[in-house]
Amino acid sequence: MTNGPQTRPSCQCETGVGTTPLRLLFWETTAACNLACVHCRRLDVAHSMGKDDLTRQQALSMIRSLPQTGRPILVFSGGEPLMRPDVFDLAAEAKNLGLPTALATNGTIMDDHIAKRVVDVGFRRVSISFDGPDAATHDRFRAIDGAFDASVNGFTLLRQHGMSMQMNTTVARHNYQKLDQMYELALKLGADALHIFMLVPVGCGMSLSEEIMLKPDEYENALNWIYDRSMEGKLHLKATCAPHYFRVMRQRAKTDRRAMPAATHPHRSMAPHVQSGQPSGHPAGNADMSAMTKGCLAGQAVCFVSHTGEVFPCGYLPISSGNVKTTPFPVIWNQSPIFRDLRDDSKLDGKCGVCEFKKVCMGCRARAYADTGSYLAEEPNCGFVPMRVQRPVKR
Repeated sequence: MTNGPQTRPSCQCETGVGTTPLRLLFWETTAACNLACVHCRRLDVAHSMGKDDLTRQQALSMIRSLPQTGRPILVFSGGEPLMRPDVFDLAAEAKNLGLPTALATNGTIMDDHIAKRVVDVGFRRVSISFDGPDAATHDRFRAIDGAFDASVNGFTLLRQHGMSMQMNTTVARHNYQKLDQMYELALKLGADALHIFMLVPVGCGMSLSEEIMLKPDEYENALNWIYDRSMEGKLHLKATCAPHYFRVMRQRAKTDRRAMPAATHPHRSMAPHVQSGQPSGHPAGNADMSAMTKGCLAGQAVCFVSHTGEVFPCGYLPISSGNVKTTPFPVIWNQSPIFRDLRDDSKLDGKCGVCEFKKVCMGCRARAYADTGSYLAEEPNCGFVPMRVQRPVKR
């Protein structure tokens, strides 16, 4: 596997803000799912594929257009992607085009036959979500008894077949105090990566009580916990939907580089255009699955296509830039006014706009939108006070 997408000369949009090659495309293959998680970004989870899901031909057309945007990793997500009957055929087409693919599943319907097909079709990594280190915590959030054991079984089967495995965990008040146990579970199951998702209040998550949301100081503590565990080099840890982790990384790295030689330091790559190194124990050829570049990449190097074909900056920012059923995906990626806004950090408002870390952080644009209705507003869950706010510039 390469160290990232193949770069091409960036085009210039009407505003003069250049586009960048697409690095990650999350495709919601179907809204169908066998679970009903209380924090799901969807409000309309179905139990089977719906008539609004992209047809096979529409999906193939989108996939075949992706090389025009770079060499993105195509993540087959959902819903539950394994409930889409042609998911393996579509993954095979992506592989034939030379596109790296990954699968985001809840793992509960995995069996030995399906696990073998996942490996054989060429998925390079599979992620399975765990919302707690035990059945009591996880099953309560997943709204179905036995979900935890079924996900552990699915994870284990895939690992036995040699698949590179990633554990995803959405962090909120219900499991904030159990991060150490989540880390131990990831190590026990043999995960190559543990991605910590900070809850974004969209979809079903908007109905959750504010009591389940982390306070800014708890949020900061969680980010520092991720940094401390990642320094151990036992597996790759990544903070997701927490762009100010890249500010924390830089603050901590000033004093923590002594713990590890620079060549193997898990955060040695801090420039936005450089990929990070692989801690020991990671399977060869999965460097781009663990790449860390900068904070919020929504609309810059990452985007999301819904099961109906709507194109969003990310799965948590529900502002459509067009639909692949009527407009070729590369046109949307290169010409969307929303994407142009998100690629221009000079448009950020509030303290994000004056923050000294904005070029490596950007704040969570989805969380800003959920809180204020503006995707350019300041990040509401960041407790950091920029220097220019502490000492206003004299005019």
